[in-house]
Amino acid sequence: MRNYDFAPLWRSTIGFDRLFNLLDETQQRVEDNYPPYNIERLGEDRYQISLALAGFSPDEIAVTAEHNVLTVEGRKSDKDRHEYLYQGISARPFKRQFNLADYVQVKSASFDNGLLRVGLVREIPEAMKPRRIEINGGAPVEQITKKAA
Repeated sequence: MRNYDFAPLWRSTIGFDRLFNLLDETQQRVEDNYPPYNIERLGEDRYQISLALAGFSPDEIAVTAEHNVLTVEGRKSDKDRHEYLYQGISARPFKRQFNLADYVQVKSASFDNGLLRVGLVREIPEAMKPRRIEINGGAPVEQITKKAA
């Protein structure tokens, strides 16, 4: 994999710190493929992350969202001690993180048939949405006068 130098972009941009940090982290991260997951787009502003967590129960899984990062952690309880002749279903502890874009919020989490499904929605505040500006016909623009202090 190639490593890119983002220094020229740092010098000529303002306010993109988080984006460059995400790119740097992605380049340096060694990706573990456990647990397997899917990311689906369900609509214009709706997403779903599905994680395959066979062998885990809902009380052994923690889902947290903080500062645009969704974290899913799992740890098997020690009470299930078994003597396996062969163990092909992994039950090792894991921590999987997903970086979320601005205004993306976690709306739901459900666990069914070994799949954890996390529902996400992008909710853009009204102040950030495009709005139509009405044009006045023929009326003069108000002038703002500056008064001396």
